[in-house]
Amino acid sequence: MEWTGGVRDMDGWNYFNYFTEIEEYFWKKRGAHLLVSPLDWAIMETWQKAGVPLEAVLKGIDRAFESYGRSRRGAGKPLKSLAYCTDAILEAVAENQEAAAGKAPRNGRAAAEPFSRDELRGYFKRNSGALAKAAETQRATHPELAVRLAEITQSLDSSLALLDTPGTLDVEDLERRLTVLDEKIQASLTHQASEELMLRVRREVDSQLAMYRRKMKADQLALVERQYTQKRLLEEFGLPRLSLYYFS
Repeated sequence: MEWTGGVRDMDGWNYFNYFTEIEEYFWKKRGAHLLVSPLDWAIMETWQKAGVPLEAVLKGIDRAFESYGRSRRGAGKPLKSLAYCTDAILEAVAENQEAAAGKAPRNGRAAAEPFSRDELRGYFKRNSGALAKAAETQRATHPELAVRLAEITQSLDSSLALLDTPGTLDVEDLERRLTVLDEKIQASLTHQASEELMLRVRREVDSQLAMYRRKMKADQLALVERQYTQKRLLEEFGLPRLSLYYFS
């Protein structure tokens, strides 16, 4: 099975605490509440973008820990990274697809909105403030980036009006809008980042992935490398993720 990107239907996992669920489950299996590494975040993001169901991720984590516990490496040493779970999660995805074959698709949507509108307003305003601050910070050294960030801030602020519309909020469409803005930010950062910075980030990800390269296929590695680079660029420029998957 290969990893593919693209917009996925949210039926069956129509809530957005995808990363939180995986983090907490991984902490529970490890028996220690430790910070998830940038590499682990990049890996989770590739699963989310590829539409890997949460159920398959948790099932794969269970199997990976069982396999690791039986191995020589598991003797007294904790499983350190979600990268080790990749193969088991792909197997769980394949099993889910086989089990779902022939079943009628689910057309129902969750009746309740997953977030309160006041919480969403707070989330939007926090992100808008972070974008505006970054734009001001970059004005002297990266004026073109500052202009782009100011434009994205205006687009985000205009989306606040959607929270005042009557009736049920179309969360999926709101997420699409935020994803477009996230992509604009990433495109701007990639264009503006110096060669020195890109080289440093590339060395980081190569070092992080060194022990897992044999476990991951080329397409998986490429996705993880891209997500890791995007995350590190956001950190370097002090920018937030806008997607609702980062709301929690």
